[in-house]
Amino acid sequence: MNFESELKKGNFIISECTNCQKIVWPPSEFCNQCFSEVSWRNASNHGKVVEFSKQNNDYFCIVEIENAVKIMGSVSNGIPNVGQRVKIDNCGMKGENYYFEISLI
Repeated sequence: MNFESELKKGNFIISECTNCQKIVWPPSEFCNQCFSEVSWRNASNHGKVVEFSKQNNDYFCIVEIENAVKIMGSVSNGIPNVGQRVKIDNCGMKGENYYFEISLI
């Protein structure tokens, strides 16, 4: 199991250190704090908006998940606000690029 193979299937997973329990981001096979191996688990699909931007009529935001992981995605509904709760509705890969579709809660 690895991050990209699961993302291609529409599964958002994160790596967590088996020794110090630190969430390792960007995803890696080894902890960037204590260099131990990691285990993979499903990430929460809920988070909060850290920043957002608009291009034409589309909104994009950076979302923080589990107080450790930051991803950027497109907003599927409404106008985001910093601190607003969101949900990842869909994720995957288009070619070599990751994508996340986010809805406001």
